[in-house]
Amino acid sequence: METIDYYYSTRSSFAYLGAARIAALAVKYGRRLVHKPLLLSDILKPIGAQPFGKRPPHRTAYMRRDLQRCADHLGLEVELEPVHHLGPMELPTGIVIAAQHAVRAGGEGDVDALSTSILAALWRDDRDIADEAVVAKLCRATGFSPETLVPIATNPEIQLEVERNTREAIIRGVLGSPTYFVDGDNFYGQDRLDFVERALART
Repeated sequence: METIDYYYSTRSSFAYLGAARIAALAVKYGRRLVHKPLLLSDILKPIGAQPFGKRPPHRTAYMRRDLQRCADHLGLEVELEPVHHLGPMELPTGIVIAAQHAVRAGGEGDVDALSTSILAALWRDDRDIADEAVVAKLCRATGFSPETLVPIATNPEIQLEVERNTREAIIRGVLGSPTYFVDGDNFYGQDRLDFVERALART
């Protein structure tokens, strides 16, 4: 099966806006969505971008307004300033990778739904996605065994894959989260999903 490479941070607001749509496009065009969660802060310097905490207030205000505007357009609820926005990356990122490994090995569960639910838990429901109980509930709701996945999500082997995804993203020219690759072509931003679909339809 052909694939779509999907680079994103599990704490990315705009990845949340596009998550359900990229999953639906993968199904529609018979592609497998390859989840490549990464450390977004680590790709900022190589592309010449400012760390989030150092961005001018007017830029941050605009991004927040644009987030609300996009959410309204898509009919999605969004929490503009979630209490749990900043926090550890290991568990929410690692659980997606662990789930993807489990499915590739023949296990049950929906990786796309799990990833989408993690993003929604933060940006819609303002839940702590670094909390094992929260993540366990999301795993169970998407067909995975939390007893199997949660203990291994923060293992060094899983976290090394996060680092590899990040390095690979820099090499491939990823500019931010979310970024989608269709047949080697790079599409940055959930607002480019119309172009992603055009690329999928051509093939």
